[in-house]
Amino acid sequence: MKIFASTVSVVSMVTIVATLATIPVAAQERGFMPPMQLHAVNPSMSLSAPTNSPIQEQMRQDYATGLMGSQRELMQQNPSGLGRQEQAIGRELNNYTPR
Repeated sequence: MKIFASTVSVVSMVTIVATLATIPVAAQERGFMPPMQLHAVNPSMSLSAPTNSPIQEQMRQDYATGLMGSQRELMQQNPSGLGRQEQAIGRELNNYTPR
């Protein structure tokens, strides 16, 4: 009886280890991708409004640069068409004129 119990225990351990070893392989086979990041347009920032100080101008340029990077990322992920996020970013950038 004791030998049977230890054999079952060893078999159970081997099964558990084998199952755990296949988890990373399954994740690689599915091509695990991190969740898609949402690129939101900041309604409190306006690219068309005039700026009153160099700091505001720098913040505006940084915001526009970030939007351009987000637009580039979204186009690489989905080059076939424009989604809502791409359209919102495009509308926001259409108002931007660098100085």
